[in-house]
Amino acid sequence: MQNFWEYDVWAPIALFGTLMISLLGANIVKKRVSFLRNSLIPTAVLGGLMLLIISSIYELCTDQIFFNTTYYGGDGATTLEVITYHALALGFIATAFKPSSGKHTLKRNGEIFDTGVTTVSTYLLQGVLGLGATILVALVATEIFSASGLILPFGFGQGTGQALNWGSIYETDHGFVGGRSFGLSIAALGFLAASIGGVIHLNILKHRGAILVHEDELSCTMSSEDIQAADEIPMNGSMDKLSVQIGFVLGAYMLVQALLLVLSSLLPSMQAVIYGFNFLFGVLIATTLRVGCTFLRKYGVMKKQYVNGFLMDRISNFFFDLMVVAGVAAIRLDTLESYWGIMLFIGVVGAVVTYVYLRVVCT
Repeated sequence: MQNFWEYDVWAPIALFGTLMISLLGANIVKKRVSFLRNSLIPTAVLGGLMLLIISSIYELCTDQIFFNTTYYGGDGATTLEVITYHALALGFIATAFKPSSGKHTLKRNGEIFDTGVTTVSTYLLQGVLGLGATILVALVATEIFSASGLILPFGFGQGTGQALNWGSIYETDHGFVGGRSFGLSIAALGFLAASIGGVIHLNILKHRGAILVHEDELSCTMSSEDIQAADEIPMNGSMDKLSVQIGFVLGAYMLVQALLLVLSSLLPSMQAVIYGFNFLFGVLIATTLRVGCTFLRKYGVMKKQYVNGFLMDRISNFFFDLMVVAGVAAIRLDTLESYWGIMLFIGVVGAVVTYVYLRVVCT
């Protein structure tokens, strides 16, 4: 029998509370420190870095791990990594549930196509750069996994969750010791490169007069129609509207779990890859459910709009903030002792080449 005063009862609350307090603390620090205030570094990244520093100092002083590192199913995934893994999919599901904003014009469709092509070509360039760098290093340093450089486009382009997924695959299936932390570190370098480099580039453009920032653009006002449309369920009905949105998101994720179980049983050799794309299956299922709800409303089966775009935005942003702060805090510096050189090399080269490539393509 478990007593309520035992640590295991409070450990999950303490962990989530620590992550949320770090976000609040990072927000305060960013507003008070002028350099950080003028930068574009996300508050979640700053919060994760603060936790990483605190946990590293704690471990050096006490020789104990700061965070709970309970293992799940013997696969070596820490609690923070599990949070990062699930938060990625939940954030994408909430985003996929958002109602479409209407039809796109021909010009807008062209812009979307150009953006997609540029994004994919950038990922390809980063993948070639990262892979080439680690193959060269692997010729003289056998401890590095030669394909680990492929994490570069995931870390720089898709963030903490995907970098963790592929680092986990490399660590589990290919014996790349420290693969998880390697992926999370590459993602952190991507955030820092975008934040620091982005600030420098924007300041240069501002100095040249290429961009103008007006004070009224810094404040965002929303009308009541942006928050709740006339045909939606009420904000406070028999069931709170936020509870309905969370129910949709978690219900869709339960369907994702069932689908992953079926696919992994049919293709056991690809189990790690299948579960690594949990977010993609989440988007497909959420989109299917959203289209299904639209179909039911069209034929009068569903009288009201249950999905609210404003609240789904808030839910997705919450999960993405949680994913980033947990992912950065989950980095284990002790597992990266042999990889610092190649990791920094990949990060710097990836940032410089990406910047130069996008400058040429987008001008």
